Amino acid sequence: MKTAQIIIGLGFGDEGKGITTDFLASQNLDSIVIRYSGGQQAAHTVLIDDKKHIHSSFCSGALRGLPSYFSEHCTIHPSLLLNEKEELEKLNGNITIYIHPLAKVTTPFDVISNRKNMKNLEHGTCGKGVGATMKRHESAYKLFAIDLISPKEMLLEKLKSIASYYGFEASEELNQLVDHFLYSVETLDWKICGYDYLKSFNHLIFEGSQGILLDMDHGVFPNVTFAHTTSKNAHEICDFLEIEDREMYYITRNYATRHGNGWMSDEQELKLQNNEHETCVYNDYQKELRFGRLDYKLLNYALILDGAYGKSSQKNIVITCLDQYLEKFEVEKLTIQFDALYGSYSPFSKDFKKLS
Repeated sequence: MKTAQIIIGLGFGDEGKGITTDFLASQNLDSIVIRYSGGQQAAHTVLIDDKKHIHSSFCSGALRGLPSYFSEHCTIHPSLLLNEKEELEKLNGNITIYIHPLAKVTTPFDVISNRKNMKNLEHGTCGKGVGATMKRHESAYKLFAIDLISPKEMLLEKLKSIASYYGFEASEELNQLVDHFLYSVETLDWKICGYDYLKSFNHLIFEGSQGILLDMDHGVFPNVTFAHTTSKNAHEICDFLEIEDREMYYITRNYATRHGNGWMSDEQELKLQNNEHETCVYNDYQKELRFGRLDYKLLNYALILDGAYGKSSQKNIVITCLDQYLEKFEVEKLTIQFDALYGSYSPFSKDFKKLS
């Protein structure tokens, strides 16, 4: 019987989806990890002994040795994918990645537009072109993963039309970015395949992106991401694969965070400890990581909302960063009943504990 584990962030992202994916991967080494939303803007940190990798263009099972699969709901950036592949190779990670033919491709034009568009900067952006890519795909100027294995002349024509869509003219900086983009396309070993390929695995791990409170349909607009960050896409893929046994893992830190602009409940400075491995740090686009105490009404909102997207055979909750903030997690304030409660007491998945 085929089984699936679905990982969902309950907040604004940065909840601990990477460490949770690695924990599940360590228990299911014959699995494949599937990204079902988001793209190269993810920053999912995994530490194994003395090895550390931040997974963006690969799934968070790669350092553990599992292959990756990016669904049609994801974006990919060939240049960033090549850079991360080279980093993973040095760590002996698994650089095998399969990509759905309809995954959306980010170009250098999307990245520049993302970074120079004042509305994007005001609304919040990671500066990696994901939002611009998704917005462009609402127009006629599309570029899919399948186009990366088309004749080069056809790919070049599509890139020219995307440049004209943005109104870009040739420049030395832009030419260098496009040259590296094309070099990456030619260098990478593209494994483009549909969902039927996933039928060769008995166990699937679905790794979410961002968090439910940034969902394009349910977050506070305009400070949202261009993605369904609920379990919606994962359930649809499970339906296609006829997987009935679906186990949910809902993730939250022991405190609230938000990286980027937008509303946040009960924002305040917190005195944290043991957070030397924090990888969500200041950058020019999202600025500082923001903190607050947990809002249990928001957690219940996210949990009830996600339950509307599909049935599961088991529901679990994972509380990460319990070593950083010592306030007791009040599970009794949650209106959803869980089959298991897990806690994370360090940035290493080996320190996951089943609490009840």
